[in-house]
Amino acid sequence: MKKDAPKTIIRKETGGSKDKPWNPRFWDGVTVCAWFKSLVLGRFCISPLRLPMALVITLLSPFNSLCALGQRLFYGRRIRQQKVSPPLFILGHWRSGTTLLHEYMILDDRFTYADTYTCFAPSHFLFTHRWLSPFVGLLMPKKRPMDNMAAGLSRPQEDEFALCVLGEPSPYMNILFPNARPIYADYLTMREVPESRRKHWLDTFERLIKAITVASPKTVILKSPPHTARIRTILQRFPDAKFVYIHRNPYVLFPSTFNLWLKISATHGLQIPKEKGLAEKVLSDFTRMDEAYTADKALLKPGQITEISYDELVADPVGTLEKIYAGIGLGGFDEHRAKFEEFAAAQKGYKKNRFSIAPEIAEQIAVRWKPYLDRYGYTKPEE
Repeated sequence: MKKDAPKTIIRKETGGSKDKPWNPRFWDGVTVCAWFKSLVLGRFCISPLRLPMALVITLLSPFNSLCALGQRLFYGRRIRQQKVSPPLFILGHWRSGTTLLHEYMILDDRFTYADTYTCFAPSHFLFTHRWLSPFVGLLMPKKRPMDNMAAGLSRPQEDEFALCVLGEPSPYMNILFPNARPIYADYLTMREVPESRRKHWLDTFERLIKAITVASPKTVILKSPPHTARIRTILQRFPDAKFVYIHRNPYVLFPSTFNLWLKISATHGLQIPKEKGLAEKVLSDFTRMDEAYTADKALLKPGQITEISYDELVADPVGTLEKIYAGIGLGGFDEHRAKFEEFAAAQKGYKKNRFSIAPEIAEQIAVRWKPYLDRYGYTKPEE
């Protein structure tokens, strides 16, 4: 069977937003060392139209290195000594509703999270947040590039971006170089990563969580889809962590994820993204993630994980959140019910992007994602 079918997606987009001519990129917060390491990974293959972007990031990197030194001097000891509660991880494939669930759960004031500024400047956000973030915020777009959800420096963000900016290995480096060979593909599941390198990654990850906790001494809620395939690794450092997994119809996930990678690379990449190979990447990444998740889930204790669907979250958000709280023993749901109801009411006007996919892609989904389809009872929606 043919594995890759580029240019098979027809996009039907509703909504959309008009952004500023220039927007901050995640890499704008990178230090000199981390930036040079990134460029080496991509073999300095930069599209001519992206040279101004590369130049801006390069010029900003010494400033970030200086600010990172300031954070180490003023906050380093506090970060090292900071105690953290077992984090709560929101898991799920890209475009499965993890962001929406994250937005709901941070309404519980017992939790804190990695916001966009933290992920934009992970090496110095404690040191610069008060005086630098207001200026950066003026340049931020109001909507995310891949959908119609609100964006902003205070909004929750994927901690995977923070790890990238810190120079840690991540498959998200292919966002920077979308037309390159797979970069750090083994860090999606981390199963084949040597123990010494895994420990280094965990050390950086824990240091980031400690820094977030210094800013707000609460339990941290983290949301990054790659963590879905890393439960085994996460448990090495956080054996009592809790997990919420959200699933969604794969026939919706595929085109939305395809669109995500094109959009985010077009905004944050040093190359003009091409569709060649992207369909296969989405198909194979999904399979790897699902296989790792189903295997690692068996390592968890009762009450350590609960599963929900995107459809039930949208249809009955408050009832679904109550189910989550009961499933992992959070307690205190009624104290926050009013906040959840208010946020749910505000979501009713949200317009989703709509897509259709070619028959040959639908056939591959039916075959290659069959275990997921069978497990959660999904079928191909009617057009």
